[in-house]
Amino acid sequence: MTEKEKDLSLIIPGNRVGLLLFHGLGGTPMELRYVAYGVAREGYTVHCPLVAGHGGGVEDVANTTWQDWYASAEAALHRIRQDCDIVFVGGLSVGAITALLLAARNPKLVQGTVSFAPIFWLNGWVMPWYAKLFGLVHHKWFANMLKFEDAEPHGIKDPRVRDLIANALKSADNSVSGLPYTPGGAVLEHRWMVKTFLREAGKVTQPSLVLHPREDDHADINNSEFLQRALSGRVELVVLDDSYHIITIDRQRQIVVDRTVSFMNQVVAEIEAAKPVRERAMPARADHQLEASRASRA
Repeated sequence: MTEKEKDLSLIIPGNRVGLLLFHGLGGTPMELRYVAYGVAREGYTVHCPLVAGHGGGVEDVANTTWQDWYASAEAALHRIRQDCDIVFVGGLSVGAITALLLAARNPKLVQGTVSFAPIFWLNGWVMPWYAKLFGLVHHKWFANMLKFEDAEPHGIKDPRVRDLIANALKSADNSVSGLPYTPGGAVLEHRWMVKTFLREAGKVTQPSLVLHPREDDHADINNSEFLQRALSGRVELVVLDDSYHIITIDRQRQIVVDRTVSFMNQVVAEIEAAKPVRERAMPARADHQLEASRASRA
């Protein structure tokens, strides 16, 4: 982490079931805060680390590679495994691709995945005209000459939330808004990471939840429809009808929380049911209740 970068990571302690979430390209853990605390209220441990190259300026992101992003994600996976026996990984936008690659490469450490508006192709209705031609760019030095502006509506349908983001962009408060634009070099790194993941997508055998807005301004819903077909494990696809790309803070953010919690509860129950009776753990929130009971008797 450079001197300019701020560690904006979010860690919420809970029980032995954890959710590891990654923010989008050029974003910060702030865009996951609502979902993180919503899931944590059910007793789960939640970690939202700051991905390598983020938390500072545009040049910090431009100078990192997708391998740097992945390495920081894998380190975060090993950290949360120190506290949790069951771990779900997920993320928003590009963060979802990072999480899925983790699941493909670490099947014993990851028990389920959650993808919020995953983006394989820049084909949303707000994307600039040159996004379609960007596939012809293959050199990072040239890619960094291009900018992908964070244009209206900033991935947010809710006007109140959108105004908050717009004001943060004007004040250069990257901790809230993320970067004002994404350098083309980072977008090229994203493409290379997607290419790598597509070769390994069939290795994702864990249960997966995918949520995608029908009106996504950054990534058409066909991104998630493709993902549903590409993964080898069970996939549940939820289509949102009143949100844009950043579904974790938009109008239907509570639906995102509720469906994530329901999915995690179901998978945890399946894992517990598959164990011999003598090995079964207490219910997800029981360890907190037990600690409270012991404290009251002390």
